Amino acid sequence: MGKLVDGAWVTEPERGHDTQGFDDWVGDSEGTQAPEYPAESGRYHLYISRACPWAHRAALTRRLMGLTDAISLDIVDPVRHDDGWEFTPSKQHCTPDSVNGFEYLREVYTAADPEYTGRVTVPVLYDTEQDTIVNNESADIARMLARAFDTQATRDADLYPETKQDEIDTIIESIHTDINSGVYKVGFAPTQAEYEQAVDDLFEALDQWDDTLAERRFLAGDDLTIADVFLFPTLYRFDAVYHTHFKCNVRRLVDFDNLWDYARDIYQHPGVQATCNMDHVKAHYYRSHEDINPTGFVPVGPEMDWSKPHGRNRLTAETTS
Repeated sequence: MGKLVDGAWVTEPERGHDTQGFDDWVGDSEGTQAPEYPAESGRYHLYISRACPWAHRAALTRRLMGLTDAISLDIVDPVRHDDGWEFTPSKQHCTPDSVNGFEYLREVYTAADPEYTGRVTVPVLYDTEQDTIVNNESADIARMLARAFDTQATRDADLYPETKQDEIDTIIESIHTDINSGVYKVGFAPTQAEYEQAVDDLFEALDQWDDTLAERRFLAGDDLTIADVFLFPTLYRFDAVYHTHFKCNVRRLVDFDNLWDYARDIYQHPGVQATCNMDHVKAHYYRSHEDINPTGFVPVGPEMDWSKPHGRNRLTAETTS
């Protein structure tokens, strides 16, 4: 029986050791002891894929916080084959490995830990001073960027306010189980019965949040938080990939009264559009998953107007009036 590991469905023997082997935290310290990884501008580097929804979380947080000058960024090729994530600077919107000059992301992992045998995943937060990986878990990285780097931020965005962290964490757990991982449970279901159950669970959750968003602008209230940062990447990919490629085809995102407007609201926030690349998204899913799409053909559509006015500002006005 398989299980989800950082957004991919793998069988137990393929897991190697725990993929969360890199789990340090920028800014953490005990008492008066200086942290091993202090939050310093120019010290840390992000490796991401524009195609990966988990890496999208980190890219979104970096942009929304205004950390583009403080934390550098490299982008791997969207298509992943047997050799894993690759640096192909000759392709559009891909970069070289500007820190180490490696050809494959796996080399970053083995340089940090020569005995590493786990999955090579994105995002990766890398410390250029100690030449090692700090963390490779997307939720941890997003929280780190939102909390530890507040003094380096150039935008006034409190994505993880202390007074609402418990509520935000509860929301994140719910959407991760039912929606973020839910689309993968549908797409990689091993039997018809499990596929149908996964579809039911997914759309029940989407309906629930669609109803919730009828009365509040964002998942946790009037302000954008990392809960929204965690949901948006799945919604951005839904109609182009999950609806067709993963057979999540009960409804499209554009068929939901509130979720579609909500997704456009986030997309139209300053900096968000720069983190979105639909060409990379479609290339990754339709060309990397040969067992699902053996032809490798990439669909031309769908056409979606992400710039259409969303009108959700009214919800904030209603709660403050």
